[in-house]
Amino acid sequence: MNAAISVVSVVGIGADGWDGLPESSRRVLRAAGVLVGGPRQLALLPAADCAGERITWPSPLRPAVPGLLAAHEGRAIAVLASGDPSFYGIARTLAETVGADRLRVHPHPSSVSYACARLGWPLEAVETVSLVARPLAALSAALHDGRRLLVLSEGAGTAARVAELLRATGWGGTRIRVLEQLGGPAERLLDGTAAGWPHDRTDPLNVLALDCARDPGTLRLGVAPGLPDEAYEHDGQLTKRHVRAATLAALAPAPGELLWDVGGGSGSIGVEWMRTHRSCRAIAVERSPERAARIARNADALGVPGLEVVTGPAPAALTGLPAPDAVFIGGGLTAPGLLDTCWDALPPGGRLVANTVTLESEALLADRYRRHGGELVRLAVSTAVPVGGFTGWRQAMPVTQWSVTKGCTEE
Repeated sequence: MNAAISVVSVVGIGADGWDGLPESSRRVLRAAGVLVGGPRQLALLPAADCAGERITWPSPLRPAVPGLLAAHEGRAIAVLASGDPSFYGIARTLAETVGADRLRVHPHPSSVSYACARLGWPLEAVETVSLVARPLAALSAALHDGRRLLVLSEGAGTAARVAELLRATGWGGTRIRVLEQLGGPAERLLDGTAAGWPHDRTDPLNVLALDCARDPGTLRLGVAPGLPDEAYEHDGQLTKRHVRAATLAALAPAPGELLWDVGGGSGSIGVEWMRTHRSCRAIAVERSPERAARIARNADALGVPGLEVVTGPAPAALTGLPAPDAVFIGGGLTAPGLLDTCWDALPPGGRLVANTVTLESEALLADRYRRHGGELVRLAVSTAVPVGGFTGWRQAMPVTQWSVTKGCTEE
């Protein structure tokens, strides 16, 4: 960004428009030579007070930001944003473009703050999910019985789409309240349940408040790794629940980290890695197109539609992927060069976990254990089953697992 642009001001504005702005924000807008925003936001500014040139954001917005700001270098620029610009707003993009030291943010109460004030909900105890330019399936991971959620709406049809998702996934008893035009003279609240939601369209400026209620018989999904096996669509290629929990513990996901799930099968490791924190990312690599499609369906159903699926054989399919923080190998260990490729891709401090049930692959893991250390364990799970009129144990195939953290001096 050219140094001639010393400061970009970002002014939050609510549904109450000019009347709801503090004098400090009004001064910025009066002094601006360039006013940038959406059509609705720009229309809230009185022409008599704000004489600056008005520019509507192009679409798509993010790639247009650097060029638009550069075209007006040297002029006083004020960017309009709904509510608090730093809460799922334009302030992040602008900070990445011009630098935080050249950005001055003048926040307005966010729609979330308004919603909690109207509902009597404690803001710190409420989870917020944004559906603005995000897949609807992202809501599924946040659904827990008795949980309160605020959903940032994408427009007039969002409430109907959310109600349809809730009905289809066993959350029809969830109470939905739509809070429209919060803080403005046309503020209104619509109330109902997902099962009987009557409104196809609402005011485009709205926030949804959900009191989550799981329908009887709907599978309960917790937040810890080790979801029930029946939560997944699969063809038998699935890391089973107890081994999956142990595998995620060894992988030790942390916020913002990226996982390669190599030999994805049904995608369960990548899915549960991403469910540990909303900022966790995963790439599942699967050679079978049928299974790759199944991974994508599981990711959607379990609330992590951002899981990336790469279809192709490893290690060739790993070429060009962003460097991982952790790698899980659940299949194809004997493929020439696979272990070396995964190991070389890891940065110092990166983790690798590999599971196998075959003697041939176990020999490979034993060799790597001797060379690199780590931990080599055998996981055996037995399940109680009927034996005539009694009960006995049925043992699943034992799984050999090698887990290791790459040292700073290793290559």
